[in-house]
Amino acid sequence: MIIKTNILSCSHCGSKYLVKNGFDSNNGKQLYKCKDCNRYGRENPQHSKYSDEEKELIIGCYLEGMSMCGIERKFGVCRQTLTSWLKAEAKQIDFQDTLVDPHENEVIEVDEMWSFVFSSVFKVWVWVAIARHNRQIIAFVIGDRSKESCKKLWKRIPYSYRGKRSFSDFWESYKHIFDPRFHKCVGKETGETNHVE
Repeated sequence: MIIKTNILSCSHCGSKYLVKNGFDSNNGKQLYKCKDCNRYGRENPQHSKYSDEEKELIIGCYLEGMSMCGIERKFGVCRQTLTSWLKAEAKQIDFQDTLVDPHENEVIEVDEMWSFVFSSVFKVWVWVAIARHNRQIIAFVIGDRSKESCKKLWKRIPYSYRGKRSFSDFWESYKHIFDPRFHKCVGKETGETNHVE
């Protein structure tokens, strides 16, 4: 009779001082807690069962418009896994690299809107500037409704768009921050801020 003994070590610090900590409900593997670093791990942890090519294909399907539920049915990838992949991809993309060069007669529409985080007690203002021709967001700021937030928005607008005509509502900050040669404050009835509203 052959007896096989596996000596496990912590995947974080390499310590051999592990205690059992239940089972993983997904795959039935033993879970452990390290007594040295107080971190948790599992028996024989496996890396992703999806190759880089498969991940690329699945993310490509999502970007082409396939729903998360559809991807879950087709490829067997749970939505949480897909979401984590998409977040990792998004971190690698620089916002400025996604911008399209401005149209010759480009018009910028600017507006601010009130929202909240978790509860209406935590108010935030979202400032947005969009290019009218392709409806692309060219700059945004999350802050309060002050001149400083408006100034941050102006600084985030790419230089290639700053010399273009722009329209906003009559909020006082726009008059002081945006270049008066190109910027005009208008009411909603004019239709000049329809897309951003």
